[in-house]
Formats: sequence, C-alpha cells, structure tokens
Amino acid sequence: MSYVKSLRCKECHTDYALGPLTVCDNDFGPLEVAYDYEAMKGKVTRASIEAGPRSLWRYKDLLPIEGEPKAGFNSGFTPLIKADRLAAELGVKELYIKDDSANYPSFSYKDRVVSVALTKAIEFGFDTVGCASTGNLAHSVAAHAAAAGLRAFVMIPDDLEEGKVVGSLVFGPRMVKIKGNYDDVNRLCSQIADKYNWAIVNVNLRPYYTEGAKTHGFEIAEQMGWRLPQHTVSPVAGGTILPKIYKAYKEFITLGLVEDNSPKIYGAQADGCNPVVKALREGQELFHPQKPNTIAKSIAIGNPADGYYVIQDIKESGGWGESASDQEILDAVKLLARTEGIFTEPAGGTTLACTIKLIQSGKIPRDESICVCITGNGLKTVEVMQGQFATSPAINAKMSEFNELVSQLEETHTTPSPRPTPTA
Repeated sequence: MSYVKSLRCKECHTDYALGPLTVCDNDFGPLEVAYDYEAMKGKVTRASIEAGPRSLWRYKDLLPIEGEPKAGFNSGFTPLIKADRLAAELGVKELYIKDDSANYPSFSYKDRVVSVALTKAIEFGFDTVGCASTGNLAHSVAAHAAAAGLRAFVMIPDDLEEGKVVGSLVFGPRMVKIKGNYDDVNRLCSQIADKYNWAIVNVNLRPYYTEGAKTHGFEIAEQMGWRLPQHTVSPVAGGTILPKIYKAYKEFITLGLVEDNSPKIYGAQADGCNPVVKALREGQELFHPQKPNTIAKSIAIGNPADGYYVIQDIKESGGWGESASDQEILDAVKLLARTEGIFTEPAGGTTLACTIKLIQSGKIPRDESICVCITGNGLKTVEVMQGQFATSPAINAKMSEFNELVSQLEETHTTPSPRPTPTA
C-alpha cells in the first residue's frame, strides 16, 4: 500500500493533491511529499525492508509511488565500504565510504532519483521525459528512459566531459547542448516543461525525484547494522541529496528502526563553486549565487535550488560545510583510489577532500563514526586526471630492459601499507 498523504509546501504547509507540481501557489515555496508515519509504524519494519529486493525498491513503502516500480529495478543497494586503510591514513577510528560510483546503470547516485521520477512520469501518463543536467543526470535519464521505452530530451551545458556526453548519447536521447552553465540550462528547462508538457525530472517532477535520494541514506543505516553514522559528509550541487539523507535518517528514527544518535550532516563544495559553504562561514541564512569555475563540473551549480534547505539542515544537525581547491580535489581522488581501490569523479574527490579538512580542523572528531558519500564514477571524467601521473617509457621485449625498468620503478614508488586488522 501507499503511505503518501499529499504534496506539502515546505514553507506554509499547504497540502496539494499528487500531480506534476513543484511550487506552492501561495508563497512559491517548494513542495515535498508528506507521508502517514503513524500508519507505517509496525508495518514498515526492519524485517519488511530486509525481505525486499536488493535494490532501492526495498524501501518502496517510504517512496512516493502508487503501484509497482516502473524503472530502476536494479538500481541502488550499492556497497558500503569500511575504509580501514583510508581511516589509518587519516588517523580516524571508523570510516565508511558509501560508493554510488558502482550504481546501476549509470555509475552515479542519480540512478536513485531517476528511478523514482520515471516511475511517477509513467504513473502520470507522460511519454517524454527530460532533465537539466551537469552530466550524470543526463546519463541516468537517457539510460532509464531507454529501458522504459520513453522518449528522452536531455539538456546540458556545452562544455561537459566527453565521457558523460558519449555515455548519454549511446542510449539514444535527443541531446541539446546549451551555451552557458547549469543555471542557464535549468532556467530554460522550466520554460520547456510548461510549453511542451514533458516530464522534466528535476523541474515539474522534482518533489518525487528528490525523494529517491533518501535511499542513499536508508542504505547507509541498514548496511551499518541499523545504526546511523555520527558524521555524514555529502556533496552539495543543486542541494537534493544532503537534505534527503538527513530526512532518511529522521524517518528511520521516527519509525523506531534506528537509535537517534544526533547524526550530524556536512556539506562539501569546490572552492570554485561554494555558495552554501560561503553562507555558512558568514553566518547567513541565504546564499549568494556564484558563477562556477571548477573541475568538479557535476556539482558546479552556482544557484542551487535547495541550497536554503541545505543550510538549514546542516545547522539543525550541528554539522558544517567545507570547500576544497581543484588540486585538493585531484589529490583526494588519487588518495581514495590508492587506499581503497575506488576511482571517483571530482565530486567524490571534493567530498573526501572536504572530509579531510573537517577532520584536520577538529569539526569531525577522529574517534567517532564517519561516512563519506561518493556519488559518481571517475571513468566518466578521465580528462581531469591528465598529467597527474608519471608514465614509464616503452621498452623492448628483453629481460635486461625489464630488469632495469623495474629497478627504476621501485626507487620511485612506495609499497602500499597493508589493510589494518579491523577492530570491533
């Protein structure tokens, strides 16, 4: 059964019937899905969740769909890695990596939000779906639309990484490259949704789309043995994922599925696009839009739609925000790969780089549990790593040359430390 009650304005709390709506008529506040949590109690349990499919749809009762899922049957339930080698290097006790770089089929957390949005698009009778995207969302919409037999239009800035462009085009969407940054693309998509009556997943389906991000938080809690990390660090782009991780934690607490340990949430941005972090540092309730200038293009959104709520949730939880330079981002990408065998895109590098700075500053204690949210795969952004590695010259197929090269390589490389023995 569905436990959805209505769409509700986050500001004035006016209720609306379910439909492709995104803002309140009274005050233009964003609409969010409201649930009947009292009806869930005793019915949505650890056992009922564990009996579900090994996908994001194991949390179907906490998602805004009416019938059965229509997309994303294999999306979600990505690995939660206990990162002991990275923890030892950073000098912390308990560190986890929630690895959505392994998400199916587009190797980013966007498969979660698209699975829910396309299910709602089909429920509402749309035959065309689309998005405004910095790359990963276009990839995911194109892939899921192809599997569902829907027509897709993906609108992107004209300077995206080639891996994300090709990774989207292979699924056969209509791709529109737009001169400008993401905020320019998003503004146009709002007009497109009205004129063409298409389901633009992060525009007129945004209330449902954002709910899919909760599953990232649900999985962290379940995979940690039905407990919450004391500190969770999330990237901030449009502001979708961080508030929904926090909402997921609060929903599990409300339903008695996890203990309330006052989990703190932290936002990570690049120095070249950090409107939320800057507002937090200045003690402001509102952020000032910025023009992005960073290699972390997937989170380069200078006017985040939910930025205000990111600030509010970070403050409510007792967390903080941090930003990282492009070089710090690249160094963190290499560190994660070297210690845990995970190749993330610059967004993930940003999150880890900011986590390191939060630990070093004392904002995150070294002896408490930490979860770092990795949201995209580095194979889609290989251009940014150009020039970051020394390569050896080609040799002839002779043992003498191989022996000489090995000696040279051994002199310039350090042996990786073994994985520490996990402690209880």
